[in-house]
Amino acid sequence: MTDKFHTEEFSVNGEEILARVKQLLREGNIRRVIIKDKTGRILVEFPLTIGVVGAALAPMLVAIGAVAALVSEATIVVERTDEPDDAN
Repeated sequence: MTDKFHTEEFSVNGEEILARVKQLLREGNIRRVIIKDKTGRILVEFPLTIGVVGAALAPMLVAIGAVAALVSEATIVVERTDEPDDAN
């Protein structure tokens, strides 16, 4: 079975990065988070697996906070796993 996914991009300023990533994680079904600078260069990339919660996310959030302190504008790229079709 092949996982299907799609990407979404969000432009944010440095102060909003951490809050936006936390919000996206709460929404769920995220496969990967990529943060790019305003020129499109990847600053940080985090693959996520289903079931990663709580303390396991702490190092990732600390790294995102550090990136947020260094950039004024960024793009958050999120890969989301598509919900499987329920074909019975």
